[in-house]
Amino acid sequence: MANFVLQVPNTLKSFTLFASYNPNGAPPGGSGSSSGGGGGPVILEIPIDKIRRPLMRTRANDPNKVKELMDSIKEIGLQVPIDVLEVDGVFYGFSGCHRYEAHQRLGLPTIRCKIRRGTKETLRHHLR
Repeated sequence: MANFVLQVPNTLKSFTLFASYNPNGAPPGGSGSSSGGGGGPVILEIPIDKIRRPLMRTRANDPNKVKELMDSIKEIGLQVPIDVLEVDGVFYGFSGCHRYEAHQRLGLPTIRCKIRRGTKETLRHHLR
């Protein structure tokens, strides 16, 4: 069993946390590889309004794909978390645009995220 320290900004009042050994970030007990070899990513349910989307204005989502995802999320939930970069307690999302928009349109308050910690230099690299 792996031990880890989770530092969460005070601005988050409540969230769900679970750890997973599955490479796709699926919850424990789901169908995924059970082979050993280190810990998997830590997945958090983050309030959708706490995720900054700096590239949102430069990209257009396919409305058909968003609708299909909305239907799927309503029926079976989000299967693959979005990737989020955490820098100094602020969450930045650069991928998962269709999944993020589907959650927004459904009015869901949180979205499952795979968190990667970064520095301001990492953030600058993503904004290039």
